[in-house]
Amino acid sequence: MDKFVIDQAEGLRRLLAREGSRVIAVTGGPGAPGRTTAVINLAAALTGHGKDVLVIDECLGQRSVSALLGGVRGAGNFAAVMRGEMGLDEAAGRHALGFRVLAASREHRSQYTSAQLNKVLTGPADIVLIDAELDAEGALSPLAMHAHDVLIVMRVAAQAITDAYACMKRLHFAHAIGQFRVLANHVASATDAQAAFDNLAGVASRYLTVSLENAGCVAADPHMPRAVQLSRCIVDAFPSTAAARDFRHVAAELPHWPMRPALSARSTTAADFAEAVASSDAEVKAARASAAAASAAVSANASASVSAGQTGTAGAARAPIVGTAPAGVAAAAVSALASAQAAGAQAAQTTESFVSTVTGVPSAPAPAHAGWRADPPVQRPAPQHA
Repeated sequence: MDKFVIDQAEGLRRLLAREGSRVIAVTGGPGAPGRTTAVINLAAALTGHGKDVLVIDECLGQRSVSALLGGVRGAGNFAAVMRGEMGLDEAAGRHALGFRVLAASREHRSQYTSAQLNKVLTGPADIVLIDAELDAEGALSPLAMHAHDVLIVMRVAAQAITDAYACMKRLHFAHAIGQFRVLANHVASATDAQAAFDNLAGVASRYLTVSLENAGCVAADPHMPRAVQLSRCIVDAFPSTAAARDFRHVAAELPHWPMRPALSARSTTAADFAEAVASSDAEVKAARASAAAASAAVSANASASVSAGQTGTAGAARAPIVGTAPAGVAAAAVSALASAQAAGAQAAQTTESFVSTVTGVPSAPAPAHAGWRADPPVQRPAPQHA
């Protein structure tokens, strides 16, 4: 009863605030960790909990969502949605259990931008599950980059755990993802699943500085192959089995996961930060270049003054350099040098303030002798000898 009241309250908040869909990209290592069957059964279990679910199938072939479900009519109208010819409700094929399926293959996604692909995810669905297909470098598609969470499906076996870690490593370095959720599939016991997760979380934290969240586990069930042969999901075909109960448990907890910004929004923030740092560096370099040019001008004027003094009357006392130079040229050069140095100091101070604000480390104080003034030595008259 309490769970029902919580779900009702969450539904009212989403209706009033219109937060949009929660998007989850489901992927895993090579082989057969059970990613697609997990997507199908989670969709069925979430629908049983009263959620409006949309499944986006990025894979093709015999192991795709549509193929495992025996073909979902109308699931291939992704291009019509992007062209505006059909709405998402009529374009996505609806399964008998209530969730919708939309096939989005790589050839259909490649011709659209990230902003255009976002239209598919702004529909009325409460939860969008993407059966994500990784590219050759192990990166997500632009469509899957709108996900709020990345769920890694793995089996509890030595090679499968190694493949899951390699998948996380590629995704981390491709998109700077700092947190993953892990679903252990086809496990012998919950104890084995917890031990495997703890080991994987320790390795990921130590070598990648990545945190893992345990999404749960699904028991190895002999009825799963039979459900696949029937083109059914085990949650619907054999609801009393251990695997069906595990999928329903994960589906009950999934809507209560903390909501995070989408991966695309995090990438934009990182790009803005890099652009701001590059802009600050450019300002400092420009100020230093101006100071160097002003110094060169002063040196040139001083050299000209020395040459003029050497061509004067022989035996006459040599006047100071600044005195022999024209007053307007010397004053302009000294003023330009002072302005350039002030601009360089201000730009450097702005950069140090920006970096200290972002990193939280205060900038180093100026040395104690920074404000001292170096006076020229006093010229003393040479002693007169008889």
